[in-house]
Amino acid sequence: MSEILSAEGAIAALLKRCMVTEPGKVKLGDYPTDARITGLDKKSGKDALLREVKAIAALQQRLFAAKHWALLMILQSMDAGGKDSSIRRIFRGIDPEGVRVTSFKAPSREELGQDFLRRTQQGLPVRGEISVFNRSYYEEVLITRLHPEMLAAQHIPKPELTDQIWNNRLQDIAGHERYLSRQGMPVLKFFLHISKEEQRQRFLRRLNRPDKLWKFDGADISERKLWDRYDHAYAEVFAATAAPHAPWFLIPADHKWVARLLMAHALRRALEKLDPHFPKLDAEGVKAADAARKALEAEG
Repeated sequence: MSEILSAEGAIAALLKRCMVTEPGKVKLGDYPTDARITGLDKKSGKDALLREVKAIAALQQRLFAAKHWALLMILQSMDAGGKDSSIRRIFRGIDPEGVRVTSFKAPSREELGQDFLRRTQQGLPVRGEISVFNRSYYEEVLITRLHPEMLAAQHIPKPELTDQIWNNRLQDIAGHERYLSRQGMPVLKFFLHISKEEQRQRFLRRLNRPDKLWKFDGADISERKLWDRYDHAYAEVFAATAAPHAPWFLIPADHKWVARLLMAHALRRALEKLDPHFPKLDAEGVKAADAARKALEAEG
């Protein structure tokens, strides 16, 4: 038990260093990509992840039964950051009825004609659910910012196409997340922070494995050339949209087991903070349950 408590303390300590909860200047270089958790190796880290997943599963059952709160979890990263595999590992063994995962790819023609937040609305959780966004509306101040042709395809009126459009969008996102939190839907945002070298190695592994080759996209190489510009865009995102009700976690992700464990711990702590409980029956409900019990027992 003391080893488990010690491990939890080390996980919490590293997670705290990764957390941004207030608006203000953020320098991405101040946050490591290659970090370890004191006292844990890959094997013991996987054991710790299983404990976190078990705790999340129990809390998710209570969240689903209570139907008061909902929770939105957003994952962002550079390509090959580990979003897909993290979702699989963290939500393995958790009742799929109370979890919804939405992956946002390139917008359709219809979506290009909508406001930039609209297409994510359908993926928001209802009360009792956890929703996971694999990429999100943040792409509209990241990839769209670095590729002007994508912005042009949205047919935005010329008066709105000023140098302030990115600041305006960031303000809109911050307001949107404030609104969600006021509706009982806190937002957890994770940036899987990998190094450029680690991305290169992951791309090479994809290219050298027939079962992974399908995941490679030639555009991934051209996007690597924009690495520094993405760093700058992400730093502005964190600086403008971090808040206590919608914190950013800049997760060191060069080691996937570390990233998954940190995210699972953050999710578990957020659910514990909501403190969901199974509904209690009123007097009439207890009476009806007793009657049903007696009737079923009598059948035997």
